[in-house]
Amino acid sequence: MNPSKEQLSRARVLVVGDAMLDRYWHGAVDRISPEAPVPVVKVTREEERVGAAANVAYNISTLGARASFLGVVGDDEPGHRLEALLKQTGIATHLKRDPGLRTTVKLRVIGRQQQLLRLDFENEPDHEVLALQTTTFAELLPRHDAILFSDYGKGGLAHIPAMIAAARAAAKPVLIDPKGDDYSRYRGATVITPNRAELQEVVGRWSGEEDLRTRAQNLRASLGLDSLLVTRSEEGMTLYDAAGELHVQAQAREVFDVTGAGDTVIATLAAMVAAGLPLREAVPIANRAGGIVVGKFGTATVSYEELFA
Repeated sequence: MNPSKEQLSRARVLVVGDAMLDRYWHGAVDRISPEAPVPVVKVTREEERVGAAANVAYNISTLGARASFLGVVGDDEPGHRLEALLKQTGIATHLKRDPGLRTTVKLRVIGRQQQLLRLDFENEPDHEVLALQTTTFAELLPRHDAILFSDYGKGGLAHIPAMIAAARAAAKPVLIDPKGDDYSRYRGATVITPNRAELQEVVGRWSGEEDLRTRAQNLRASLGLDSLLVTRSEEGMTLYDAAGELHVQAQAREVFDVTGAGDTVIATLAAMVAAGLPLREAVPIANRAGGIVVGKFGTATVSYEELFA
């Protein structure tokens, strides 16, 4: 049963995680540099988008649900730019500024329609600023229907166990896009959504469906999760829960660019859960959204109309 536009417009999702500014420099490549054997890109166009956890919040708002974003940025030009972009998209923005932090920027240089180079600017946020984030989280919690943690491993979620505990105590569903090989910090979440490679880092390589099922269910039980959703690219996605499992086939018509597909999947899942759908009904819808977004270039989003066309 698909939620109505009206239902979705009342659903409120709080996204907490690592904010990032995605910058794209597009240009023409006509020659090789005389200084080194590298192409010279004559930059003709610059583009900026919200990235990482901020892109997850953007995905929620383009679906028509209400998104709030809580994260830590630097007191620098990219940090202010990110805030402006978030506000333009209608996301309720709660940014904590750490003067010692460089806001994470991924700068991609694009020539001849392909990425030639990526430059990353980043460092880890300060614990005092993260404590401030946790305080704000407690204030925002009661006003939302679902909580989504988007972990990009940049240090913005160092205090996640306390936030999960608070959310569960308030009976709010908690959805997590995980990172790294230690999932113990996600203990007690409603659902975590690793992709194949991420899950393999944690449970090791599996030899077939039966082995995967055993490893996934063991991980779910050991972490006290309600569900574990494994996104499996061309193999679709599988939800493991107390009732067993639910598998949905991949739906991509044409895979053009997988950037940000995981963001779209968890954003859609959170929006549907916030609108009152059970996870098992939300998964096929999130799978459909992922199939649409891989047909677009760059970190893209999906609208309500595209999703329920």
